[in-house]
Amino acid sequence: MDTFTPTPISKVKRHPERGAYDRDTVYAILDAGLVCHVGYALGDQPLVTPTIHWREADRLYWHGSAASRMLETLAAGVKACVTVTIVDGLVVARSAFTHSMNYRSAMVFGTARLLETREAKLQALQHLIDRLYPGRWANLRAPLEKEIKATSVIAMPIAEASAKIRKGPPLDYDYDMGEKVWGGVIPLALTPGAPVADPKNLPGIAMPEMFARYALPR
Repeated sequence: MDTFTPTPISKVKRHPERGAYDRDTVYAILDAGLVCHVGYALGDQPLVTPTIHWREADRLYWHGSAASRMLETLAAGVKACVTVTIVDGLVVARSAFTHSMNYRSAMVFGTARLLETREAKLQALQHLIDRLYPGRWANLRAPLEKEIKATSVIAMPIAEASAKIRKGPPLDYDYDMGEKVWGGVIPLALTPGAPVADPKNLPGIAMPEMFARYALPR
């Protein structure tokens, strides 16, 4: 199916007109975000852990230390809620109450599992590296066995999901439009800066083209 069926858990209730349930919208937000927050329960204590994530088809992945409390808990079959939020702008309105933010957010639900085999872990970790730096995995030294054993990778089939998006100018009340107060949007964006070389680089090591493009004037 190209669209998730909302349930009372995933249905957007506050400003339902901002909700979206199609996979293209949800997955675009997941793919654009660099950090997710994983929510789960450890006994009667709710916990939320920020981490790096990546997606392959209908599965969401993240990794951590093999001794991670989060991964150990989720591997036992605890349900998880994973969220990604991207802030696109500050919405400046004519009253304090109507100030807002422009944003894209996704909330996904599922039950995670550990990747057990060496091959599955390596393949997933390669996707992580190549997602951020396309083609870089092939230029790196092979992972050491101790590194592989010390790392756990978890996969969560995306069983249910929803997105919520706010965009555009402030939504001031009609009776505030006569106020002599400026309204508008201050756009926000995450932009890369010019790469800074490690002073310990070996002599003659050129910056790869994939990074050199960030050094170009904008």
